[in-house]
Amino acid sequence: MDTLRIAAAALAAHKLRSFLTLLGVIIGVMTVISVVSIIAGLNDYIAEKVFTLSPDVYVVTQFGIITSQKQFLEAVKRKKIDWNDYEAIREHCTHCAMVGAQETSQLTVKRAAQKLAGVRVQGGTANIGEISNVDVEEGRFFTRTEDEHAAMVTVIGSDVKDELFGKLDPIGRTIRIGSQPARVIGLLRKQGSVLGRSQDNQLFMPLTSYRKSFGTRGSIDLYVRAEGGVMGLERSLDQVRVLMRSRRRTSFRADDPFGVVSAEALQTLWKSISAGGFALMIFISGISLVVGGIVITNIMLVSVVERTREIGIRRALGARKRTIQFQFLTEAILLSLGGGIAGVVLGILISFGISSAFPLPTLVTPSLVISGLMVAVVTGVAAGYFPARRAANLAPIDALRAD
Repeated sequence: MDTLRIAAAALAAHKLRSFLTLLGVIIGVMTVISVVSIIAGLNDYIAEKVFTLSPDVYVVTQFGIITSQKQFLEAVKRKKIDWNDYEAIREHCTHCAMVGAQETSQLTVKRAAQKLAGVRVQGGTANIGEISNVDVEEGRFFTRTEDEHAAMVTVIGSDVKDELFGKLDPIGRTIRIGSQPARVIGLLRKQGSVLGRSQDNQLFMPLTSYRKSFGTRGSIDLYVRAEGGVMGLERSLDQVRVLMRSRRRTSFRADDPFGVVSAEALQTLWKSISAGGFALMIFISGISLVVGGIVITNIMLVSVVERTREIGIRRALGARKRTIQFQFLTEAILLSLGGGIAGVVLGILISFGISSAFPLPTLVTPSLVISGLMVAVVTGVAAGYFPARRAANLAPIDALRAD
């Protein structure tokens, strides 16, 4: 306790100098807390809101997951996936429990004088709702019979409902999708926004109705649920790959003429993106901690010089080297720990402020706070070790002669 009291008194004697010494540690710990909380929050948010595909479902598309300009240019050259591909997969894939098809575009939706632009219009087979985990809050999804007969029916999102109907019940009423009339038979459950983009500005309609009304020139996305669940996904995908490659007469050594999107692939992509951002910010915060540690080392060396006579008196009165070393090391740890506490508080405030002002979720956990404080303590130990050793090794006689 005496060591802590002496160390605290020494730091309190130079408040401004102590505060300026802490800035590097404060900035470093603050950056660690805020960045890690944002990335952790985003990971949970993305997993919950964006990765809506079931683990046993994958999507065969013309483009797939594009991560470079080269991949995009190669995907553009691929043959579009058409209705014949869908029927071939549905008929011949024995390891596919369910096969659906969907085509998407953005159109303006109207009702009387009300209209909403940029609505995501999705034409799908009757099973696409089940495969894609579409949640209908009111009414129902369209049936296979309605799809086969190209019935002009639709299931709308809450943004479409709010804009076109206000407080009116939309079920049974008619809207115009582009220039085509369609009867509303269902209302999707509200999903909110993902990173500032509304997930409710959408509607579903039968794929046959979609293609009849808007043409058949676009590429179809094939939604496949694997037979046997997650364990059967690779087997199902291998069979679909063989079928698609044979239909396009793809050579043995050539790449697949299509792309595949799955929950695992999306999560892997997101983790690589978030890991890169995390590594960059940790590197930046690490520089701040190193600078803060150097400043602490410098200030502690100055303190040793200023208190040389005090050290000599304490050694003459019987203080051991270990006691002197522990005292100065304690001062360095208290300095960095104070900066760590301030950095944690500021980091938490920044993360809360970001989640309040922007559509970026954050997640601050007790383990994150403890990690921030431990980083500060380790910085203090590393920065204070050399000055503490130097203070402990001063010869008592030489120290007493110091001015």
